[in-house]
Amino acid sequence: MATKKCSCKKAGCAKATSPAAKKAVPAKAAKAVAKKAAPKPVKIFHDKDVDTSILEGKTVAVMGYGAQGRAQALCLRDSKVNVIVGVRPGKSFKAAKNDGFPVMSVDKAAKQADIIHILLPDESHKDVYAKQIAQYVTPGKTLCCSHGFAYVFKNIVPPEGVDVIMVAPKGPGTEVRRVFEEGFGCPGLVAVFQDASGNAMKTALAIAKAEGLTRGGVLECTMQQETYEDLFGEQNVLCGGIVDLMKYGFETLIEAGYPPEMAYFECIHEAKLIVDIIYNKGIAAMNAVISNTAEFGEYYNGPKIITPDVKARMKESLKRIESGEFAKVWMKESAKGAPTLAKKRALLAQHPAEVVGAKIRKLFER
Repeated sequence: MATKKCSCKKAGCAKATSPAAKKAVPAKAAKAVAKKAAPKPVKIFHDKDVDTSILEGKTVAVMGYGAQGRAQALCLRDSKVNVIVGVRPGKSFKAAKNDGFPVMSVDKAAKQADIIHILLPDESHKDVYAKQIAQYVTPGKTLCCSHGFAYVFKNIVPPEGVDVIMVAPKGPGTEVRRVFEEGFGCPGLVAVFQDASGNAMKTALAIAKAEGLTRGGVLECTMQQETYEDLFGEQNVLCGGIVDLMKYGFETLIEAGYPPEMAYFECIHEAKLIVDIIYNKGIAAMNAVISNTAEFGEYYNGPKIITPDVKARMKESLKRIESGEFAKVWMKESAKGAPTLAKKRALLAQHPAEVVGAKIRKLFER
């Protein structure tokens, strides 16, 4: 990646006199695009907007003690919420015990809890709920989750008389915990799927605040919006899209005779540098710190690679998600022990990008 051009605003600056800089979108056209693209504003809640008193005297059972389960349980407890952990015997049981939580089986935790917060893998919700939780979901209780998959695709059908809410940190569990301990919070989403008490949103927001999420800002959405958008983003951009783009770029260079180590740097390693800038300041800021050559190449070659037909296929992907087709395929795959997933993992481990990547990453070990 070439280094950046001058960022000053003097008359002779390369950026200021570049062809790209001279082009401007007509004011009327810009306003028309903005008006057409402007979505309905979402509500954003912060600490000052939320009262956590609704959690007083309540017991929250965190079901599962993986990265999210541990992070959310610890943050809730630090905020003086009464937390118990429901998990089967094993590594997670011992970890929760070592962290000082009352730990028990899922069914016992469900029986004791006022708020049942299920943080298990999507594919296990249906079976665990049916066998260990459902009988204890009585009127007045609340079901909570951090991803709406099970409810939107009806793997869990809640009874009447209970609230069903979602509190979803927009970050991995390790990040949720880290920023909480630093005195800030990971942004998140809240949604109400079923409001039997009339206070479901108050409960969701109170949990979000107790986990530190309202320090960063919590957006109100529907569970369907979160589920569909989350699956779409993972499959088309964040995981499926980026990973395949990296692999194709890497393969193209080594098949043309370029050193694999250099191909790894150019197509995989440096992606973090670019994404970090976008994460912190946005796409325009990223373009402001790369070279003019790199930026012009973005406009020149990018649209030739990611063509309009990619967007068309993304729309087809979204339809498969919204229709429930993907969920059915995944649940069927999971029920068989996920053999296809296991094969894909094995193949990826053998890909030259992974082999070369392991070698390159050792260069950065301290």
